Amino acid sequence: MDAIRVRGGHSLSGEITISGAKNAALPLMTASLLTEGALTLTNVPNIADIHTLKSLLVQHGADIDHTDGCLKISTPTIKSTTAPYDLVRKMRASILVLGPILARCGEAKVSLPGGCAIGARPVDLHLKALEALGAEIELDNGYVIARAKNGLQGGEFVFPVVSVGATENAMMAAVLADGVTVLKNAACEPEVEDLADCLIAMGAKIQGKGTPTLTITGVAKLNSAEHSVICDRIEAGSFAMAVAATGGEVTLNNVKPWTLDTAIGIMRQSGVNITTGDNHITVAAAPLSAVHVVTEPHPAFPTDLQAQMMAMLLFADGVSTVEETIFENRFMHVPELVRMGADITLKGRTAIIQGGNALKGAEVMATDLRASMSLIIAGLIADGVTQINRVYHLDRGYDKLEQKLLSVGADIERIKA
Repeated sequence: MDAIRVRGGHSLSGEITISGAKNAALPLMTASLLTEGALTLTNVPNIADIHTLKSLLVQHGADIDHTDGCLKISTPTIKSTTAPYDLVRKMRASILVLGPILARCGEAKVSLPGGCAIGARPVDLHLKALEALGAEIELDNGYVIARAKNGLQGGEFVFPVVSVGATENAMMAAVLADGVTVLKNAACEPEVEDLADCLIAMGAKIQGKGTPTLTITGVAKLNSAEHSVICDRIEAGSFAMAVAATGGEVTLNNVKPWTLDTAIGIMRQSGVNITTGDNHITVAAAPLSAVHVVTEPHPAFPTDLQAQMMAMLLFADGVSTVEETIFENRFMHVPELVRMGADITLKGRTAIIQGGNALKGAEVMATDLRASMSLIIAGLIADGVTQINRVYHLDRGYDKLEQKLLSVGADIERIKA
């Protein structure tokens, strides 16, 4: 397996262009299964998860042209309604083919998915939402089997807890259902809103995008469309925290600041100088002070930036706390940071971080996608050389990470297996 080697002690300065969002591109790709026409997506990141999902869509019958950040996906006929284990096991987002295939074909068989081991993340909300639309669901030998012999019917579903993936699956299924569907306590993340924008461009009738209540009036079919993937707020936040921890000043381009309002507010509270424009943010390092962070659904602080924020706070003066409310097992990066000299104590779902300790380079292991980035940030801060192993996690979600960091002054290289 590849590793990444970082030599710490270099401030970052310059400009970085942020890629399209992984968490938006994946559901957008599955939306292509809803139409016989072509869905053209631009600003698509070149990451491993995109290629994994491409393989799954081709298996379902899609024809895909992929060039320079542009995907043109055409599925005139769904040749297989089964998403097999050997493809789905690599990535949890694969479950998002369930709603579109069921809506278009009246049946779907999807393996229970895999992905980062950061918590249970059950698919029960996906299934209950589809049952509210008239689907019959059974589980058999690790597969979800869904049927709607007479087509899906409009219905109402209240999510007992906010779920991004379940909201996306239900929304995609509902656009081809007969009648009106109302989804309450729906996820409001920018990536969900981006999916709604794309579906509307394809001919869907959706009201309330960006709010907790979505009203969807089903249509007979969707059409061809072109859509640009929203910028990756998690990548932008990750780089912003790296700059804040290491010093210097970096402008991040292709960023919508509104998607990061809470994270920017907490970083400013900690002392980071951040200025925003229509399509960029500029981060300037300053002495950092301790803060309290709680992860919650959008518009609160995103769980996908929790590990990176923790790494930044290692450089802050005082005692910070980070409370994780979304996933029950998302502190697996903590033992690796401690190996580098971090002073972090865990009490249940709260991490207590004593900032200001000098970090030493060490050999560490990435446990999941966002944990990988926290170790990169720690390596940029640390004295000496840090080697991050198992970076295939990182490759799932960050496009050209080493090149982007090199361009702003980091000393970083990939070690090929």
